[in-house]
Formats: sequence, structure tokens, C-alpha cells
Amino acid sequence: MSREKEEALFSILSIYDEAEERRNVPESSGISSQHEHQAESHLEGVYGMSQQPPSSLTQHGLVYQEMTTGTPQHWVPQTPGTSELQATWLPQAGPEAAAELDPSFLPGPEFGRPCPSPPPSEEVWSFLRAFPPVPDEAVVRQRVPRRCWKVGRLRHGKKVYAIAISGSTHHVYTCGHGYIKVWDESALHARNKAPQAQLDLQDHQNCVLACKLFPDEQRLITGGLSRNLTLWDLAPTPRVRAQLASTGPMCYSLALSSNARLCLACFKGFVEIWDLQNQILIRKHEVPEYGSRCVDIAGNKFWTGGEDTRLYSWDLRSYQRLQQHDLRHEILSITHDPSEEWVLVGLRTSDIIILHTHRREKFKAVLHKYVNHHSLKFASCGSYFVTALDRRSTIAAPSLQRLFQVEEPTDVLCCDVSSDNQYLVTGSKNSATVYQLLY
Repeated sequence: MSREKEEALFSILSIYDEAEERRNVPESSGISSQHEHQAESHLEGVYGMSQQPPSSLTQHGLVYQEMTTGTPQHWVPQTPGTSELQATWLPQAGPEAAAELDPSFLPGPEFGRPCPSPPPSEEVWSFLRAFPPVPDEAVVRQRVPRRCWKVGRLRHGKKVYAIAISGSTHHVYTCGHGYIKVWDESALHARNKAPQAQLDLQDHQNCVLACKLFPDEQRLITGGLSRNLTLWDLAPTPRVRAQLASTGPMCYSLALSSNARLCLACFKGFVEIWDLQNQILIRKHEVPEYGSRCVDIAGNKFWTGGEDTRLYSWDLRSYQRLQQHDLRHEILSITHDPSEEWVLVGLRTSDIIILHTHRREKFKAVLHKYVNHHSLKFASCGSYFVTALDRRSTIAAPSLQRLFQVEEPTDVLCCDVSSDNQYLVTGSKNSATVYQLLY
């Protein structure tokens, strides 16, 4: 498939700064027209570029402005679940086009003819009417931060290439050349406080380029300029638990499965798949040499990408390549939402590719600004994600509204959000910055 055809398959989305009232909505649609809160700093377009605000937006649904010039499409909101990114892309070109996108959208005895659903019976309606209405105060709604407060700076002393923060203890782990520094919660609200501990690497010439905190936040795994992946116990005091002998000289990226049983380590030309419970190497999986800068795992699939501009998806059971997407620009980061239904890909151009892990849905949020660093991190609540672009850190909701943006004096190399969604930390030239998220 040519690059032009591959590019045309993406539905182009726009990141916007201010919500506008939904217009031209039929009354029968059941979608209310409401105003959103204005972002703390209203930007003129996206990073200095002119931009049209979306003409179709709801507060609780996902409705976007379509920027493509081809056949019109609509985002159809679904019932909110664990991820607010759940949406279905239905073309208006007819049933054939929809079936080509995903045949499961068109069930029925004949291809392209949906089965009619019978109306609910009177018994069903009487049963539903017997339920009392749910009071507003009992409805749990996902929150998104409206602004942030810079509360502290952690003086690491060297470049912070990888960073992690726990939600239970609010400990921060800054990683770089020669050592890892551990900061307790009291240091988060200070500017010159000493770290709680310094974990020296066995070889001081080594450098940690990637780290992942386990879901229980009791362990940490690191990789980088070393022929070992290091597994750390963090409680009661940090110590090395195991050294996993890898087969490559430099680990670019790490990914953990949701149950923390598997770890994927990305090297040039291959991915190592580790069984962390038994601390054994399951497989050394070959991938394209220049498509192995980033790795992520979601369910039974894992994703790789890099300088060759192609995103690859692989089956974790058969190790067969499932898909290949030509994104035309270098891939700098890959992450997924907590439900593991959506994968986000950060490009050299600042653009963000949004892919569904099972359905054939592909979107692109266009920014058109070349950067050296592009880090993505989804909040554990699933209601927003962070994108760090050189000296900018941006909080964006799944509706692609920019909630707010902060400028930093030096390039941001990495970022993380605490699992309790209270803190955002960014790593840069010789320190880390701590932001408290305000809702």
C-alpha cells in the first residue's frame, strides 16, 4: 500500500484549547449543548498555528470536528466505560464502506443489512420504571485536572532520562548516568532537599534509559547502557533483587504487562520477552532494526516502532506480525490507555496517532511541530493523558481538549503521573520538576 493511501486511512483530529457550544444538533439526538470550562491559558491555535475550534462537542461524549476532505465521518459516542476513548467510527458512505471498516458493525443474515431489534416489552418497561432515580451526588464522574501547581524541584545532578512516581507513598525515582535517586514525599514540596537514598549502579559508566514501576509499586525494573536489566525491591529499603542478563548492549525502552508477569525490553533489532516471576528469558524476538526504539504491550499484543517510521503490532502468543502502519515520521513513544483498548503513538512531528487495539479505527491528532523529545503517559484513571514535547508539558483529555500547558526552561526528556492522579513529574537536563494537579 502506498504512503498516500495509508495516510488517507487516518481520520484527522484537532487538539483545541477551548470548548465551544455544540451547534446544529437535532433535538432527537439526546445530546445536550453545554459550555466547558475555559483552559487556564488560552493559546492561539496549536503551538502558534491557526486552528478552528471544534463545532461539535459535548461534555460527556466524544464528538470531534472532522478535518478530512473526503467522505464525512462521525464519532458515535458509546456508553462510558473504563476508558472515555471508547468510540466507533462510522462512515456515511454506505453499508459497504462500514462493512469494509469492520464487518461486526453490520450483523445480519445478509452482508450489509443489520438485523432489526424488537422493542422492549411492557414487562421490561414496568421493571425499569420500578427503579428509583439515581441522585446526582451518587453518580461517580471521572475528573480531569484544570490546572497545576509547580510545588518542587528534585536536584538529580545529571540528565534525567527516566522517571517514575508511586501513588501510595509518593516516592519519586529519577534515573540517569551512574545512579538512581529516591525522593520521599517531603522532597516533592521543596527545591533543594536531599534525596532519601541514592542507588549506585554497579558500573558507574552505565546509564538508565528506561524504568517501569510495578503495579503494586513495590518493585522497579530498569534498563539502559548495560547488558543487564535490573530488578529492584523498593520496600522496606531499595535494593537490587535480581540482574537479568540481556543479549544487547543498550535497552531503549521497557514495557510491563498489566499483571507484571511479563517484561518486554527493546534493543536494536530485537525485543526480549522476560518471565519476571521466574526471571527467565522466554524469547528473543527479531524486529526491524530501525523499528525498535519503542515498545508497549496491551493485552495479547505488543507494539514496536522507531526511526523507520513504521508501527508494528505483534501477537504475544504466536509472535506473528499482525499489522504494519506507515506513519511517515519517526516514532518517539508508544503508550496505551488503562483499558488497553487504545494505543497512542508520539511522532517526531508532535502528532499523536490513536489506534484501537482490536478494531480498525485509526486517528491522527495533528500538531506539525518537529521536536527532539516526545513522551506520552496516560493517567491511571483514563480520563486524560500527558504529552511532553521538548520544553512543553501538555495535559490533554480523551476529547483532545488541551486542559492546560506549562513551559519548562529545558527540554523535557520523560514524564510520569502518580497512580492516584495527584502528581505529575517531568525529567529534564539535571533535575526533575514536580507538579501537583488541581481538579
